[in-house]
Amino acid sequence: MPELNPTDEFDSLSSAAVPGVDATERDERTDGESRAQTSLSDELDAARAQADAARAQAAEQRNLYLRALADFDNYRKRAERDISDLSQRGRREAIKRILPVLDNLARAEEYRERGTPPEQIVDGLLQTSKQLLAALAAEDVRPIDVLGKPFDPAVAEAIATQPADDGVKDNTVVAEAAKGYYIGDEVLRPAQVVVAKRM
Repeated sequence: MPELNPTDEFDSLSSAAVPGVDATERDERTDGESRAQTSLSDELDAARAQADAARAQAAEQRNLYLRALADFDNYRKRAERDISDLSQRGRREAIKRILPVLDNLARAEEYRERGTPPEQIVDGLLQTSKQLLAALAAEDVRPIDVLGKPFDPAVAEAIATQPADDGVKDNTVVAEAAKGYYIGDEVLRPAQVVVAKRM
């Protein structure tokens, strides 16, 4: 009787590869693992590329934001400078209109020292007052007309009252202590007035 080979190549307990079966399975497993590793490596590379692209886009957006912020800051500074220049120019123009009035007042002082009659000096001062009102009108400043009208607290302040004369209605403005002025449509300074009251 032939002897049995204890290490039969087809023995399931044998550690040797089974020809035609084990080699193919091992090759397929190796190829599958290799393909899986390649696929994961490709996905990792793609994810890294996306992350790099996202970082680059974020950096570009940040640079655009910083540039826009700097442009806005420059615009704000330029606008403030332009407003300041415009305001200074307006002030200079207003002062230029008032300087001739000051010149006329200085002339009145000279005329007084020369002995000019007081009536002529007063006439000159009245003309100077008209000149000043014209300069103010050029700046859209005009007097508020309240005398003889009903008291209006929106344009006047009552500083005193006095008994109403016959024919004068209650709450009528009968005197002005200080003239009020508009600038445009707004009250620049309210008039200070005396108001008639029925006792």
